[in-house]
Amino acid sequence: MTRVYLADAKLEERSALRLLLLDLKMVVVGEADNWKTTLANAPATRLDMLLVDWDLLPIDLGLQSLSELRQACPTAIVVVLISHLDARQQAAISSGADAFISKGETPERVAERLQLAAAFIRIP
Repeated sequence: MTRVYLADAKLEERSALRLLLLDLKMVVVGEADNWKTTLANAPATRLDMLLVDWDLLPIDLGLQSLSELRQACPTAIVVVLISHLDARQQAAISSGADAFISKGETPERVAERLQLAAAFIRIP
């Protein structure tokens, strides 16, 4: 079962994602509404996947923040949620994200993309 950590500032978005992940037979092992908590707590959960809102990353340390998480959770798949498709998607991928998902996607498309990302989880 895929173990997912949710990081999004908005409770309603985390709730919707939690329900979607449950439908996909994935388990939420933790969640946070800010980056500091995510970085402090996520590694201890033995997560397989981090689902993080790009807007949650510190503006001045966005790219560096994902690198820090990568060091703490080297085998985790990092999926970045992006509100607007633009140059930020390339920045997310190049900064250590494995995939991105637009928040404007349909729930079905989000589910497909999460399943695809989960297929690349490395089993230790």
